[in-house]
Amino acid sequence: MKFSSATIAVFAASTAVWAGPVHFARDGGYNATPPSCPIQNGQTAGAAYFITNDPDGNFIVGSDIGPDGKLTFKDAIWAGGRGAHGLPAPFGTDPFFSQGAIKVSGNNVFTVNYAQAGSNTATMFSIDPNEPAKLKMVGQPVSTGGEFPVSVTISKQSGQVCVLNGGRVNGVNCFKQDPKLGLIQLDNTQRSLNLNQTTPATGPPGTVSHVIFSENGSQLLASVKGVPPVPGFVALWDVDPKTGALSPNFTASTPTGGLLPFSMTIIPGKDAILATDAGIGFEIFDFQNSSSATSSVVPIAGQKATCWSSFSSKTGNYYLTDVGTATLTEVHVDDQLQGSIVKQYPQGNGTATIDSDIVTINNKDFLYIMAAGETSILALSLDAPGKATPVQTFNFAVDAKNSGVSIESINLQGMAVFVRK
Repeated sequence: MKFSSATIAVFAASTAVWAGPVHFARDGGYNATPPSCPIQNGQTAGAAYFITNDPDGNFIVGSDIGPDGKLTFKDAIWAGGRGAHGLPAPFGTDPFFSQGAIKVSGNNVFTVNYAQAGSNTATMFSIDPNEPAKLKMVGQPVSTGGEFPVSVTISKQSGQVCVLNGGRVNGVNCFKQDPKLGLIQLDNTQRSLNLNQTTPATGPPGTVSHVIFSENGSQLLASVKGVPPVPGFVALWDVDPKTGALSPNFTASTPTGGLLPFSMTIIPGKDAILATDAGIGFEIFDFQNSSSATSSVVPIAGQKATCWSSFSSKTGNYYLTDVGTATLTEVHVDDQLQGSIVKQYPQGNGTATIDSDIVTINNKDFLYIMAAGETSILALSLDAPGKATPVQTFNFAVDAKNSGVSIESINLQGMAVFVRK
């Protein structure tokens, strides 16, 4: 599959057209899962989080999730640094060109920060299940060992935390969790991707996208977009089960017919991933027989920038968002790793749908999408395959203003959800 310069221009432009401003200001300071048990009416089922990524102070905004899946603004806490936006100007939504800027694991939240003065950090927070939207920083922010950190992942098996850096000093670096000290550097885990990049990163083509662990935790994967006509790749490192150390070099898998691998979502039980591709639709990488994957491509007709993805255990399907068309695409992958489109759901012009996450409440899955163009979170109930039903459009801008937090649509990034057990 060949990609014209016009196709790539559409992708780049789609991340730059949504720039609706909402300006407030506040400086930051240090003081600043699995399915849940049944949640009764009036109880808080969990919380949803994203980062403001403002250059004057990066904040995590936390909103309560009710038993009906609806959101209520609750709190904002300093994330431990400042925000940044990838180049070039004029800026648009998706400032990191990535997925996974904030993640939930167990009763903890992890995120990243950037500042031109050298504050390239990752931070760990604890969650109080009784007030999950109110976070507490654990320890202090720690250096990511690189520049322009954009994505974080946590091993379900070991709790190992790895960060993807996308700037001039790029690659991965990993940490262990300490309940009092926060993140602590793990030896022999800093690995370079050897990309010719700037700080902040210049893209979207040629930038890093996402970092995840394999389903069994034995491998770490990072996706990198191509620079036309050269395709991108998925990098894979082996993880030592005892020490967490990474193999010295990565194995690269290039998509057959693809170009711009972006988000990666595990295909359960298959040693494979679904990767969105902003140049065509999505790809399936199959690692069952080798650390160098075979791959196949599934085009999405009319797509402009399909970049983010989440998986629903209840429907068994994947949900992909396109910032250019503001369309949610539901996808199924069969036992033979053949992908197909189930249904598409337009979300409205100007919404600029980017990051997403899925949570189970009272045995039903809910999908939460950052609609950066409208400074809103879209909540949808995933009632069955092919039946994603809107529940709420939650505009958080006024509540953020009342809390003194700076919100601008072009800076917003990430979406992560927590549910009470």
